[in-house]
Amino acid sequence: MKSDASTSAAPLKGLGGPLRSSEPARALPAVSPGAHLLEEAADLLVVHLDFQAALETCERAWQSLAEEPASGTVVEVKCSLCVVGIQALAEMDRWREVLSWVLQYYQVPEKLPPKVLELCILLYSKMKEPGAVLAVVDAWLQDPANQGLPEYGSLAELHLFRVLLPLGHLSEAEGLAEGSAAFSEEQREEVLQAIHTAKQQHTQEHLRQEHLSSQEHQKLSQQGSFSWKLMSLLRLLRQLWGSVTSHLLSQPFKKSLLAALILCLLVLRFDPATPSSLPLLYQLVQLFRRIQKATLSRLYPLALRD
Repeated sequence: MKSDASTSAAPLKGLGGPLRSSEPARALPAVSPGAHLLEEAADLLVVHLDFQAALETCERAWQSLAEEPASGTVVEVKCSLCVVGIQALAEMDRWREVLSWVLQYYQVPEKLPPKVLELCILLYSKMKEPGAVLAVVDAWLQDPANQGLPEYGSLAELHLFRVLLPLGHLSEAEGLAEGSAAFSEEQREEVLQAIHTAKQQHTQEHLRQEHLSSQEHQKLSQQGSFSWKLMSLLRLLRQLWGSVTSHLLSQPFKKSLLAALILCLLVLRFDPATPSSLPLLYQLVQLFRRIQKATLSRLYPLALRD
């Protein structure tokens, strides 16, 4: 019997020492279904790399926790489920869904746990879209219930460096640094120095953009001037060509051409009766016909068209 009693009490060690007969046995707290599903989701995420199954397990865990009363353990489990879900969405390249997925459980940005909000800021700033969390973080920081949290200062600093400054919201960043009591004097000086540096960079970038715009405008003006000069040159060449054509088709020129042809025939003793001269005579007849047709088209354009 003694051995049986000692054996039955052995598993209860670690609960505050040996139990007396008058003390009731204290049972171990039961693991909630949500906590069990959290462990399963973490195992699917880290060990099995089954990100979709991990996300679905987190969603089932949230449904099971919806009916449980809010307590410290439940709040921690919900926050951990969001962390696992965020990592699963990011691994599946569905990071744009993170913010909406988290807000479907917490309803409003002011109720987001600091750890979840920190992950959202880091994720969207890493993906070069800090503007997606701008309104959410602003609402969280302005809520009086969050301003007393120990994580408030680190989140305000993270919001300033990862969201406001990259977006160029320098006045909002300066107002947050000067108006928030979460920053120490050393942190405030560091933040204001970073804002001053960002302002200088913003001014230099603005001047550089203006310079590039001025160069582009000047280049376009030069191209326009060149095009105008080219068109003027083409019009001048067209006028010269028209003048030359008119001169060639004039009556004195045709007479001069006929005289030169007769002179060539006389000088070269050309015999039109020989068979070898027929192709040359045919070409000369075609030439005179073209000259005659061109002349008539310039003198009587309407008549020829009808």
